[in-house]
Amino acid sequence: MPDTQLPAAVPDMDRRRFLHTALGAGSLGGLAACQPQALPTRDATGWDAGRVRHLIPAADATRIRLKLSLHAPLQGPITLECQGPGQERQRVTGNRTDSAGRCFQMDVIGLQPGTRYQLGLQDAQGRALCDDWPLSTLVAANARPQKLRILTYTCAGGSELFFHPWQGRLFLPLAVRRALLARGLSFQPDVLIANGDHVYWDTRFKSSLAMARSPQARWAAGSLDRALPVMGTANEEVIHKGLGPQIADLYGTALRSTPAFFVQDDHDYSDNDEADEEVRTFPPDNLMREVARATQRMYYPELTTGPDLPAAWQDTLGWSTSFGSLRYGQLLELQLFDCRGHMRNDQDPARRDAQGSFIPPQVEAWMVRRMAQTQARHLVHVPSTPVLWSAGKWGEWYPDVSGPDGKLRLGPAKPYWSRGWFEQQARLLRASAQRRGQIPLWVSGDLHATAAGQIQAIEGQALDQPVVSVLAGTLGSHGPTFASKFRGQAAQPSCALQAQEWVRPIEENGFTLLDVDEDSISVSLFRWQPGDGVDKIADLQPFWTRRLARGG
Repeated sequence: MPDTQLPAAVPDMDRRRFLHTALGAGSLGGLAACQPQALPTRDATGWDAGRVRHLIPAADATRIRLKLSLHAPLQGPITLECQGPGQERQRVTGNRTDSAGRCFQMDVIGLQPGTRYQLGLQDAQGRALCDDWPLSTLVAANARPQKLRILTYTCAGGSELFFHPWQGRLFLPLAVRRALLARGLSFQPDVLIANGDHVYWDTRFKSSLAMARSPQARWAAGSLDRALPVMGTANEEVIHKGLGPQIADLYGTALRSTPAFFVQDDHDYSDNDEADEEVRTFPPDNLMREVARATQRMYYPELTTGPDLPAAWQDTLGWSTSFGSLRYGQLLELQLFDCRGHMRNDQDPARRDAQGSFIPPQVEAWMVRRMAQTQARHLVHVPSTPVLWSAGKWGEWYPDVSGPDGKLRLGPAKPYWSRGWFEQQARLLRASAQRRGQIPLWVSGDLHATAAGQIQAIEGQALDQPVVSVLAGTLGSHGPTFASKFRGQAAQPSCALQAQEWVRPIEENGFTLLDVDEDSISVSLFRWQPGDGVDKIADLQPFWTRRLARGG
């Protein structure tokens, strides 16, 4: 199949300026030399972020939501001005989302679809907080756009405070992550999807990497206290000092003109998905839910919701913390869903009556209805946990366990695992495969790898057509955070499936581009590892591309 023709980097950004923007003043040498660096106030285009530390927008056809933080607290209100071509200027007062006045949320409604708006932020005295910038709403549901480009990846979080005692650095330096992000953005995507693990601050499970219990982390940010609420207590400062910088210092204002959609996964709830006789980290307890909600409320937008999502799963303005839909005219509908925040486990002694599921039954029913009813040319699923591949761990869809030979197998029974998880995924995959003439595509995160393949059968029962699965690639993982290092088990296709691997899981850093047109979706995978050299990121090209055509 022919490769997708990808543009080079943004024309007015030469290679030296690209690296300067991505890496700040940090060294371009080895990773050990890269230390946390504040983003420069002005970027390579001369745009000035001023007092704004970070800014992340989300949008649909008629709404914009901004999450932003400031370098210093601001007690008075801030105002967002929004103006489209030939329209009157609209002014919206922001809502403070933290106790100190560092974080704000701005909502603008009643906008025109597919329109480029000019936005500006001002303090109570009318002084600009940063330069104005453009942002476009998505096209209307009845529009017929010809194409769409999506940039997606997983596991972008991680603090530079975290080191393993004998394996060293756990995450890529922020400077290197910013360079990878900048390279992805240089292909000018229409939207961005960050799929899970935006932050790492594991607190509870004793055999995990115990990131938040490291002396460096406790010294810099303190520790979360399960006996206290999150907001208005010392826990809020832990989020500001420990979790917030993993988002604000990575993204800065780089996404200001790119609608972004952030799906949550296990580490966003401040723990890893593990279990033993003493502790099952999921379903999340009250503190975990509060931490995930507070981090989202302060630092990145909730998900836009689509037609008829049950009211229990969205707020009064039509945004959801966990389940969303991105509709781009008649071209594409995306279903985005968090598989951790509302999971149920029938193996939990406290809930023997629970049916195991990653997604609430109401939401599953909504997803199946959308598969049958959508008028979009393409429907793509974006779950937070991986599809097709297993690492033999507890909190995944599949029953596989690691064997002594390093291969996955189906016995003995996986401790504390719920077969209801697997059965729910099987129902969704079968519903996806029944869309004849469509491309059943699933793009997932969590597994710290890049891969592509297709599922042909589940437990020996053939699907109506193969379901394509892609692991989007990890922006921040390094060393012991890859599955083969942390678990001693490389990702492999689940033994419960009949599957074909096009690209076997690659434990390197990278991202994925999806190019959508009326008749196809082209998947382009990018990879990079520290041995390649940071200076190579500016010229990174896809190592694998496949065009998936409707009807075959």
